[in-house]
Amino acid sequence: MSIIVNLDVMMAKIKISLTELAERVVITNTNLSILKTGKAKAIRFSTLERISKELLCQPGDILEFKEINGD
Repeated sequence: MSIIVNLDVMMAKIKISLTELAERVVITNTNLSILKTGKAKAIRFSTLERISKELLCQPGDILEFKEINGD
């Protein structure tokens, strides 16, 4: 199983930069970049809530489950 992070897609839809989103959500650029690249091991619901609010989307628009053969 695999969780796909679509943060870059959602950011592109409203034309917001990583730096601007990080400032609005009050998270470091580094941590937001780790999440964006799918390398994060976890995310707090409060952070996911703030990101969703800023991107005007649902958490499910950012995180997607995709079954991969062999998992």
